[in-house]
Amino acid sequence: MADSYFPRWRRQPAAAEGSIVGTDERLAWPQMFAMGIQHVVAMFGSTVLAPLLMGFDPNLCIFMSGIGTLLFFVLVGGRVPSYLGSSFAFIGLVIAVTGYGGHGPNLNIPVALGGIIACGVVYAIIGLIVSAVGTRWIETLMPPVVTGAIVCVIGLNLAPIAVHGVSGSNFDSWMALVTVLCVSAVAVFARGMMQRLLILIGLLMAYVIYAIVTNGLGMGKPIDFAIVANAAWFGLPHFTSPVFDPKAMALLAPIAVILVAENLGHIKAVSAMTGQNLDRYVGRAFLGDGLATIVSGFAGGTGVTTYAENIGVMAVTKIYSTLVFVIAAVIALVLGFSPKFGAVIQTIPGPVLGGVSIVVFGLIAVTGARIWVVNKVDFSDNRNLIVAAVTLVLGAGDFSLKLGGFGLGGIGTATFGAIILYALLRKRSAQGPVA
Repeated sequence: MADSYFPRWRRQPAAAEGSIVGTDERLAWPQMFAMGIQHVVAMFGSTVLAPLLMGFDPNLCIFMSGIGTLLFFVLVGGRVPSYLGSSFAFIGLVIAVTGYGGHGPNLNIPVALGGIIACGVVYAIIGLIVSAVGTRWIETLMPPVVTGAIVCVIGLNLAPIAVHGVSGSNFDSWMALVTVLCVSAVAVFARGMMQRLLILIGLLMAYVIYAIVTNGLGMGKPIDFAIVANAAWFGLPHFTSPVFDPKAMALLAPIAVILVAENLGHIKAVSAMTGQNLDRYVGRAFLGDGLATIVSGFAGGTGVTTYAENIGVMAVTKIYSTLVFVIAAVIALVLGFSPKFGAVIQTIPGPVLGGVSIVVFGLIAVTGARIWVVNKVDFSDNRNLIVAAVTLVLGAGDFSLKLGGFGLGGIGTATFGAIILYALLRKRSAQGPVA
């Protein structure tokens, strides 16, 4: 009998500690809902932060992340566990093409949207090509040493954002460390479902501690709950139409290469963690991500990508059920229609969100290293050693490069640098490790 388009999602009788829940399995619905909430928590820090850095509407971007995730789920037939959220790869070039000053709404968002749509079109075309001819050409350009380095670099490149966000005062820094300890304590000492909800429970613990210390004891900046009380329960997202400027489109379209590397690294990481070969879904995954970016651009949202933050959650919880991401997407859709939720987001103290980001961004970096380990990348080969070393420094140091009117930030230079450097060195055999 031929396989159905979607899995049947067999229910596991119990979520035993350390057991793996496969992509075609599920837990009891209350547990699945709780896991969906945790994936929303894992993604929303970046999905909110990225649009804020570019002057986009965070509530709309949360809404579009839900739309994009559902679109991706349908395109891959529910076979690849993934959440699609705002991509940080767009930030530098969006700021460049819009001239955004960093405060308040970005008045030139329509110009950026045209470029985001162009990127999505290029990405979708790559997906169609991969679906037709396979992934061998991409794997030749981006073997595990390259994809692992790129995934690792994303975490390292985002690290300064988290650290700088909690460095405003000595109090903020200490509260961020308290948050890290809360999440770490749940990860190590909790058992069963509590351990699997480490991000959500750790954040709530840190939130309560922060409220006691500030609102109760008068230390630091107290949480302002009035904005939640004054916000409406329901409100439509603010949609924006794109403007197709050729220069902006030319600048933003090449970001598709970075998204390909991110998505391929995501699928390779999930394949390694689940023991399932997901290569046959790569083309459909690219197409789904590309279409989701196009739809987001037409609505006024940021470009989207498969989220390494959620890979980190899966790595810790060992729950890979794709139905969890449907639940997370539906939650995001509901939240996107609620200004009150936007107000709740505003009450989460910066040090708490920053502390969670430190953990999650670190998990991204470690996931990249895991790709090297699982694929047994040989670092006695000087080619692999040099490619990884240069890529990590370019990305972590946020090395920027401009050529005429075209510019790349740290993630972009690291991505293209890794691909080009590996291609230049691949015909040379290594003689031994670099001293």
